[in-house]
Amino acid sequence: MTEPVFETRAGKDELAQLVATRMLDVLVPLTAEPGARHVSLTGGSMGIGTLAAVAAHPSRDAVDWSRVHLWWSDERFVPRADPERNAGQARAALIDALDIPAENVHEPWATEDGSLDDAARAYADELARFAPEGAVAPSFDVTLLGAGPDAHIASLFPGREEIHAAEGAVLPIRNSPKPPPERVTFTLPVINASRRVWLVVAGADKAEAVAKIRRGPDPDAAPASTARGTEETIVFADEAAAGA
Repeated sequence: MTEPVFETRAGKDELAQLVATRMLDVLVPLTAEPGARHVSLTGGSMGIGTLAAVAAHPSRDAVDWSRVHLWWSDERFVPRADPERNAGQARAALIDALDIPAENVHEPWATEDGSLDDAARAYADELARFAPEGAVAPSFDVTLLGAGPDAHIASLFPGREEIHAAEGAVLPIRNSPKPPPERVTFTLPVINASRRVWLVVAGADKAEAVAKIRRGPDPDAAPASTARGTEETIVFADEAAAGA
């Protein structure tokens, strides 16, 4: 596991541009080599803002998107057309503009596809299809995460048992403290098997979450403080979130 480093930009636009450039700097050379590449996306204003910055970036089409598989570390279990769906927002911001095979976009089930428990199982099964032997999911080349004011990541919230799940790839979430109440989420071991974990946070309401990350791992109080990549962990923050 790697210790987090912190990179700061003045505002949200500059931050989104930095993360978009960094992502493309990773994906362009990786997709020039044989094999599939796996990226886990996130929602929220900075997650979607970063994807919009990728869409507008001059290096966007230097990526061989046919080699890239897109996933989500969590998704709201609502109808597919619901504007709160992370996947729908990501499609509008970036995916619809890419030359990427439809089968490379691994969107979790929506309510019309089955029950919440079935959605979690189906997503876990999909991850397993691309997992190396002995693993439950692919090792993501990049996992993008947001962090809430309460320092949650994906749908792993403070004070709840899900952050301690040591087995399996996907959990169903009920009675989420943040609406909507039902979600599916990666487990922390899946997140922490990623090569690169990048947290992207902005706004003064996130300053306490960033402070908790700086203080070190505390899963019950601050799930975001436990996110670690095997090769790199970066917290990208604007000045307001960084406490600057």
